[in-house]
Order: sequence, then structure tokens, then C-alpha cells
Amino acid sequence: MIIIKIGGGKNINLKGIISELNLLNDKIIIVHGANHLRNELANKLGTKIKTVTSVKGFSSVLSDDNLIDLQLMAYAGLKNKRIVELCQQNGINAIGLTGLDGQVIKGKKNKGIRIRENGKLKIVRDNSGKPFEVNVPLLNLLLENGYVPVLTVPIISEDGNALNSENDDIVSLLSNSIKADKVIQFIEAEGLLENYTDENSCIKQLSKSELLQKVESSQGRIKRKLYAIQKLFDNPDIEIIISDGRLERPITNILNGGGTIIK
Repeated sequence: MIIIKIGGGKNINLKGIISELNLLNDKIIIVHGANHLRNELANKLGTKIKTVTSVKGFSSVLSDDNLIDLQLMAYAGLKNKRIVELCQQNGINAIGLTGLDGQVIKGKKNKGIRIRENGKLKIVRDNSGKPFEVNVPLLNLLLENGYVPVLTVPIISEDGNALNSENDDIVSLLSNSIKADKVIQFIEAEGLLENYTDENSCIKQLSKSELLQKVESSQGRIKRKLYAIQKLFDNPDIEIIISDGRLERPITNILNGGGTIIK
């Protein structure tokens, strides 16, 4: 079982990734983002997206009601269905789902984000949450009948409301719930970079302990991403590959040893 996480950046080559999925010769679940599309849509609608940084150094988007509406349009709507369309064009019988559908991904609403504003501690509340439960029987039903689930946010709260959540956290929970053998993450870089301002500083291999050191020394969204990758090791047999999703043949690149391997 392989989980494919496709980042939501502007330059990700969706056609290239989907056209090569059959090279993996395994059951697949796709989890995707759409942050660039969401931001474009927000600009067109004149909606401002707010970002906050917690006192622990984690950066995230403030998930007010407007942002949830944007997610339903950009993530659950346009991007999800375009990926399903590409899958169908390549002979892959995909089905697009959010965490809301069939309660595929259930989450607990955050009590609040602790931030520091003008030197004072402040708690900001929004429609975000942590995933804690996967509807494994539903996913298995789909997989056993030849479907490829294509999953995205929002997820569903315990009282049935839409919640924003980090796709990295969703991937971690999925991996541990269905016992995935491998997680492949496609990003807009060659892999994990030693120096995030240097495209040529790709780290070829990384151990769990080395990853932990990077979590401690990072800030902002990359800190959150690395922390979520670290949680994948709750499944001790997992192999994680982080590779360039911008290439003409992204999966061939992985099969030829491209990207960063963490295990």
C-alpha cells in the first residue's frame, strides 16, 4: 500500500504524476493539496487569507468561515475533480472524497491557537482541527473493488462540521491506520534541502534521529511539515520518499533513486 501526497504548489506536474501511477504496481491512496489554487481564488473573490504563528513556532492559515468556503471550492471542488479526471484519462478508476464524505477522516476541533501579539499571549479560535480517526472499512471497500481514493480537506468534526486540517497530519494518520508500506510526497523541490535557499542541496538519505534534529531547528510551515513526517514513524516499517513533483516524469525519477529517502 502506497500513499501519494501531492502538494498544492503552482508548478506541480499533475499530469506527469498521474500518468505514471501504474508504474508503482500497488494499491494507492492519493492525498492532495490546493493552496496555490485557493490563494488565486481568494484574490479573485477579494477574500483575505490570514496566517498566524503559534508560540511553539508553527505557522498555519487561520481557518475562518471564509477559508472553509474557499477550501470547498478549491480543494474539494476544482482540484479534486481535475485529479480524478486525469486518473480516469489514464485508466485509473479514481473516486474523489473529502474527509466529510462518509466520515472518511474525523477530527477534533482545536481549542485554540496560542499566539503572541504585541508582546501579549492571545488565544485565537477557528475551524481547524486534528484528525484522529480514519474510516478504514470504507477505504478498504473502495480499494478492494479497484478504486483509487483521492482525498482532501476539509475533514469532519465530531459534531458534523467541516474542519480545516494539515494534509501532513492526515497522511500520518492514514499511514498508521492502514499500515502503508510507503509514503511518497511530491513537492516543489528536489527533496528535503539542507539549505532551503539552495535548490542544489538535496539530502539523499535521512535517518529518524537526523529528522528529529531538523524539526527542532526549523521554523514556520517547514517545522510543521517535518514534525508531521516524524509522526509517520509511529508505523516503524514505513519508507518515506520526498521528491520533485515538477519534473516531466516524477515517478520515474523516484524509481531511479531521486528525492530524499527517510527510513
